Amino acid sequence: MMAEIKIHVLHTGMVCVAPELPFGGEHCNPIKASGVFGKKDDRLWLPVSAYLIECSHGKILFDCGWHRDMSPNGEFDREAQIKSLGGFPLYKTNQGELPNGQAIDEQLAVLGIQPSDLDLILLSHLDCDHANGLKLVSEAKRILVSNDEIRFAENGSLMNKIRYNKDWWNGTKLDGFDWNGTDGPVQKSFDIFGDGSLVMVNIPGHCEGLCALKISNDSGKYVLLFSDGGYAKKSWEEQITSGIADNKEQQKKSLAWIKEQSLNINCIESLANHDPDITPHVICL
Repeated sequence: MMAEIKIHVLHTGMVCVAPELPFGGEHCNPIKASGVFGKKDDRLWLPVSAYLIECSHGKILFDCGWHRDMSPNGEFDREAQIKSLGGFPLYKTNQGELPNGQAIDEQLAVLGIQPSDLDLILLSHLDCDHANGLKLVSEAKRILVSNDEIRFAENGSLMNKIRYNKDWWNGTKLDGFDWNGTDGPVQKSFDIFGDGSLVMVNIPGHCEGLCALKISNDSGKYVLLFSDGGYAKKSWEEQITSGIADNKEQQKKSLAWIKEQSLNINCIESLANHDPDITPHVICL
């Protein structure tokens, strides 16, 4: 019988974005979603989540949030952010703040966990507010991200040169994985331990290699962490696509799958990474 699974929902600071970025919908374009020409007062502050999973396979981290160098003194710091993000254009789209004590390594330390104690880090994708903090926990035993996402992030397109900064993961022992299953909206998944307990499910659209993490117990109950497949519960309830999309049709297909999974009687919780209605808590599965 599988041991109890404990999932710590953590907030590693906040991200400040134009409202069209998370909730732009069908006809939003990247310029509008970037907020470059929008009003500062219209911007939204959303949480940046990361998740610690304690299970029979060890201590597993899903996403890493912001690096401390985004907010060296725990406060909003424009120059520090531009340096950490790798340039001014990305800063204009994604501004952030990381209060003292909220960096992922700081929160793990409160739980008595050192980065080297982590058996595995899983990255949903390589956007800044998910991978920027990776080097804080790079001593983990293993770090995994889909090969599709690595290829996408490093494809050299103008948009992705702005969106991604390889410095966030260069120098870490980052391992790419290929799909070994057919779960999900595009029939691409990766059963991490081969027992169905943790499955990375490809939910493309926001980016090519984006993954949700489906965490299941031996009774078939599960928690779905769908990262940026949607930005809040209302995203899947109302099928609201985000403003940053590599492929809008795939994004809609992924949102439909998230809705189906979230409404399933066996789903205990279904969580977006940036949902303002979600507060830190612990889920026992």
